[in-house]
Amino acid sequence: MSKRYLIISADCHAGPESPKYREYLDPQYRDRFDVELGARDALMDQMRRERFGTAENVFAGSEEFQEEWFGVDEHGESLHEIGLRGGWDAKQRDEELSADGVTGEVVFPGPDAVTGKMGAPFGAGFAIDSTADPELVLAGARAYNRWAAELCAESPQRRAGLIVAPILADIEGAVAEITRAHGEGLWGGVIIPAQWGEYPSYTNYRYDAIWELCESLRLPVHTHSGPAAHADYGAVPGVLGLYATETVWWTARPMWFLLWSGVFERFPGLKMAVTESGSYWAPDMLWRSDSLILKDQGSRKLDDSVKGLLTMLPSEYFDRNCGLGSSNTRRRELARRYEIGIGNIMWGNDFPHPEGTWPYTKKILREAFWDIPVDETARILGLNAAEFYGFDVDALRPIADEIGPTPEELGQTDTAAFAKWDDLRAAGRHWLTGKEAVPVAP
Repeated sequence: MSKRYLIISADCHAGPESPKYREYLDPQYRDRFDVELGARDALMDQMRRERFGTAENVFAGSEEFQEEWFGVDEHGESLHEIGLRGGWDAKQRDEELSADGVTGEVVFPGPDAVTGKMGAPFGAGFAIDSTADPELVLAGARAYNRWAAELCAESPQRRAGLIVAPILADIEGAVAEITRAHGEGLWGGVIIPAQWGEYPSYTNYRYDAIWELCESLRLPVHTHSGPAAHADYGAVPGVLGLYATETVWWTARPMWFLLWSGVFERFPGLKMAVTESGSYWAPDMLWRSDSLILKDQGSRKLDDSVKGLLTMLPSEYFDRNCGLGSSNTRRRELARRYEIGIGNIMWGNDFPHPEGTWPYTKKILREAFWDIPVDETARILGLNAAEFYGFDVDALRPIADEIGPTPEELGQTDTAAFAKWDDLRAAGRHWLTGKEAVPVAP
């Protein structure tokens, strides 16, 4: 009970102020970037009008939130300004992670989830638009990847940096850039757009070159929250709530495209993570998918063609190939962890985004995990991510032994409290075990 947890955040973000990218761009794209940078604010205003019916930054939050996030304390000192520098400053980043009790991290682009003014060139982030110019996206991706490789080269054992590449429009260019960026030290995986627009979906064999490369280099592919069917919304009251409700569905959708079309059958070593989209949806998706093959009463009329190329149950592919970067994992999700799969949940603090747990991680972890068994907590908070991404646990352990919270600090002192979960653990995925258990109030 005295050993400290080794915590790995499966969802962090990094990137410099946008003008900094100029020096990382190939020279022939710098003038074009200067033009884009000058027009970016106007372009973002236009985009917000089209998507949300207003030029105001809907993600900036209420006046109360902005005061909380950007305000000053009683001594006139900024509440978060210094910490937010960790979005691009490696030394400050290490200090912020350590203060949060986080030993390692998976690094996505996009450090700024409030002002929206720190994006990579030409839209080369974690949600590349399918209409973007592939030549410019590749140029922007190279710039981001070069910068990220430098960031990750400091404290390299703590950081698994993700690679950006234009896999929809320029597969050959994407293969070359993934290979190059991996060689420069980005080993956390590859970001794939959750929406493919006019391009073929991920059921198409044209993407096999990407899957094969990622399998061979042990690079998980990722989707990240943010996409949605904006064109369907219109400028109506409640559009932000509509977006926030269904962006999770859009983000998770590519996972079942890869699963049902046999990508994980053809590439058994390929890993995929759905990040910052919670994990609450997974049990029902797995139950429904398994039921189609197991032929429950609602599926009896389907013939065996429903299996396609699959030789295992969907939940078995999920366990073997998939992980959920379940940022700020909620109590309700923890209550369903035996259906989701203990080994599939990878917690994240979403640094430095305000919707995550930074800089209050230890307090929030105590509220969420106080009655979760220690061995399960250790897996969800770090060991699952260590295995999924290939972190060197031996190299990280000395850091964790200095900064990680103890079970006692998370309130896990009453072992009798753990017994409440015994029936749910025994039931597991009840549609497979045939055991039912009364849910425990989260």
